[in-house]
Amino acid sequence: MLSVYTDFIRIRFLTMLAYRVNYYTGILIYSMNIGVYYFTYKAIYGDAGSIGGFSAAQMTTYVAVSWMARAFYFNNLDREISTEIRDGSIAIQMIRPYNYVLVKVMQGLGEGMFRFLLFMIPGMAIAMLLFPVTLPKDPVAWISFLVMLFFSFLINTQINIITGLTAFFVENNEGMMRMKRVVVDLFSGLILPISLFPGWLATFAQWLPFQAITYLPGSVFTGRVKGVGIWNVLGIQIIWLVVLLVPMIIIWRLARRRLFVQGG
Repeated sequence: MLSVYTDFIRIRFLTMLAYRVNYYTGILIYSMNIGVYYFTYKAIYGDAGSIGGFSAAQMTTYVAVSWMARAFYFNNLDREISTEIRDGSIAIQMIRPYNYVLVKVMQGLGEGMFRFLLFMIPGMAIAMLLFPVTLPKDPVAWISFLVMLFFSFLINTQINIITGLTAFFVENNEGMMRMKRVVVDLFSGLILPISLFPGWLATFAQWLPFQAITYLPGSVFTGRVKGVGIWNVLGIQIIWLVVLLVPMIIIWRLARRRLFVQGG
């Protein structure tokens, strides 16, 4: 049975590979985004030593690694699930001898592996050539970041699956999917590090799962979080991974029951 799920990883990877030219444009767009943030923060910092706990060098690195990490954990599983629900093809998926939700996770992982190898790594290399990005010298920081990056993918995927499954209960969840993307980008720390939020908003953001997607891994990569602190932020990711399993399982079970009732 395990080989069935790994096949979904391989198939999605090969599918993405067939359209790899499209992602060269993505690298260019992400590099432009990093450039806009770099020159904006350069003007904001001026002669300031640090802002929000970030030095100018750390901020440049944070912006670059955050955008390129997004290249790995980003996926459109919410839109895929929503489409399959609306066109009814999910009914066929559900009678097949595998878990539909787990299949979606595997497909997302296959896409993520493609994005990691052919989008994130080349994109990061280009960012390093264009901007003063500082890489960690401590191997512990590298290992911790890569582990946390994988958890970022899992948490983001859980949020996408939950959002996609809402199509079972609403006529059109397009607005919800768009709102989700804005909320994730904002409160994950991609658009602005959470330490730069106003005090009350930063406190609010720390009680949400989104910081575990970008802000916490980026803080480890830039060296703002070290030593025991790495275990603390990794623990936060694990907690949110477990917590998000609850609504995902509940919504999936309710969705299956709703499909059976409507389908007879």
